Amino acid sequence: MTSPDEHQPELLPGMVRATVRQSQAKARATRARKAAEQETAATDPVARVLVDVPLAHLDRPFDYSVPAAMAEAAVPGARVKVRFAGQDVDGYVVERAATTDHQGRLSHLRRVVSPEPVLSPAIERLSAELAERYAGTRSDVLRLAVPARHATTEKQPSPAPDGPPPYDATAAHAAWADHAHAAAFLARLTEGKDPRAVWAAAPGEDWPLLIAHAAAATAASGRGTLICVPDGKDVARVDDALTRVLGPGHHVTLTADSGPAARYRDFLAISRGARKVVVGTRAAAFAPVHDLGLVVVWDDGDDLHAEPRAPYPHTRETLLLRAGNEDAGALLGGFARTVEAEYLLRTGWAAELSPTRDVARRRARVHVAGAADRAQDRDAHARASRVPREAHETIRQALEQGPVLVQTPRHGYVASLACERCRTPARCAACTGPLELTGPATPPSCRWCGTVADAWACGECGHRGLRAPVIGDARTAEELGRTFPKTLVRTSSGDRVLATVTDRSAIVVATPGAEPTAHEGYAAVVLMDAWLTLGGTDLRSDEEALRRWANAAGLVRPGGQVIVVGDASHPALQALVRWDMSGFAARETQQRLEAHLPPASRLATIAGEPGAVDDALTLLAAPEHAEVLGPVERETKGGTESRVVVRVPRNQGAALSRALGDLQRLRSARKLDPVRIQVDPTSL
Repeated sequence: MTSPDEHQPELLPGMVRATVRQSQAKARATRARKAAEQETAATDPVARVLVDVPLAHLDRPFDYSVPAAMAEAAVPGARVKVRFAGQDVDGYVVERAATTDHQGRLSHLRRVVSPEPVLSPAIERLSAELAERYAGTRSDVLRLAVPARHATTEKQPSPAPDGPPPYDATAAHAAWADHAHAAAFLARLTEGKDPRAVWAAAPGEDWPLLIAHAAAATAASGRGTLICVPDGKDVARVDDALTRVLGPGHHVTLTADSGPAARYRDFLAISRGARKVVVGTRAAAFAPVHDLGLVVVWDDGDDLHAEPRAPYPHTRETLLLRAGNEDAGALLGGFARTVEAEYLLRTGWAAELSPTRDVARRRARVHVAGAADRAQDRDAHARASRVPREAHETIRQALEQGPVLVQTPRHGYVASLACERCRTPARCAACTGPLELTGPATPPSCRWCGTVADAWACGECGHRGLRAPVIGDARTAEELGRTFPKTLVRTSSGDRVLATVTDRSAIVVATPGAEPTAHEGYAAVVLMDAWLTLGGTDLRSDEEALRRWANAAGLVRPGGQVIVVGDASHPALQALVRWDMSGFAARETQQRLEAHLPPASRLATIAGEPGAVDDALTLLAAPEHAEVLGPVERETKGGTESRVVVRVPRNQGAALSRALGDLQRLRSARKLDPVRIQVDPTSL
């Protein structure tokens, strides 16, 4: 066999020559590219980059060299890729500088992901302050603050609205007419000043409309407004009110369920200054509103305002920090009042903005059913009955005028069972979990493991009968449907939450937080099982119970009735009857001050495996007057967890946060077992 060289001797040398020429051209291009990369920017050649690394001891900006080709794109706030610890990681340019303190050679920026400045200086400063206050890292805060990039959306412009939003001062003052100092508050907003107020709304108040008028007053001074509410239902109500007051196209909404493209589009409209009025849930607290003039938090006691991810910032604290940093006004509103809001009034940081008690009493009449002596005389079974006769009569009469809201504390059918004879709680024989009923025709089953217990017998007395001490919304709706057979009964709870209902005659059974709004308000509101709402052992149990009742009572139409089934002697129920939210908050605050509990003190919890918590306590350099309570071990789904509480006087709160931050950095550098640190937890 002959080789190809014998027939075509020029083929092989020619291929070699072509390959050599291609290799030389590629090498020249590579040298030219590297030379261009080595050439740094003529102006401000140093970029300080906040690297997205969740390690506490690396939570600081790092200096990188800016190639000349990236000089215009690598602006402060832009997303970049950098080389860090041998791999490419994301980061944000926080500053361009002429010099660096680094002694060696700086690494170059790998590339500019996008020249869009998505991290504003105000939000960068806020992230540093929140990371220090909550003993976290800035990278964790920025994950909450800046949404994921959507390249296609980023290429689209953000058109500004046609002209400034209108402000009708007459309509605004009419809406706020029942509030004594509202005129002065609105006037200061229109003048570009920064008034701060704590607002307790009256029953039946159209609070989204009042917030919209406050936003319009702020817009009249050329500034922006940031409004944070607990959930999507509230966002929809405020969105509708803003559209009515400002007109369409002057505001945006930010919610988690908007979708990546829509959320990023609205974020860019805010970041570019095309929209200055924003309403959303807790993530909206980081919206980069230009010329911020007013921050609004509605129902700041709702636990939805507490971020469940590290470093666990609270919406109220985030917005109050922003108000201080950006010289903006602040408005904390709700039907009830938290002890934190009351403390702001005590310290003089904010002024009270509330209607008189007479106005609140005219809006709704609140009664306690089945507890007074007169009710006992008229109805011998009033105390034992779950729905006393007075509540039945109120529902019957109110149905002639419109819908009736019935709030029940528990979701489901029958949430717990007990022995009919001795009242011993019914437990599963397999795992000792609580038994429940999921429907009218289903046998009892375990809430933990699902084991069916159709042959259950009481371990104490051997009786096989069961009773239901705790009834859920489904069973409540079933009972009311039997009592009022010709009336439509609807439920709103769990995964099936109604946003609104019509004004037709109907009974709406809802769990706390899932109450839909009626167009003209409810003719009556019935609050069931007050004892169960008050039965918690948490520090905020009474405060939370009153907040839930007040939010439901706030949905009544002017002149409607509110019936509470409970013990009228309890202070929380007395406050609801008198609609004395400020008095109850003042009482709770005074008790906290006497017991050295928040807000009189600052708390932090350290939780994790027992050994890791012990190591953390050994390394913690706590402030001088710190108290360590615990450790206490408790069972969790992941096993045994240990937790300690560290308490300091309020004036040492910043020192405690710094000490916890130093602890996190030390543990991160030594690669010790992780612990979970929460500063000012909403619940203990």
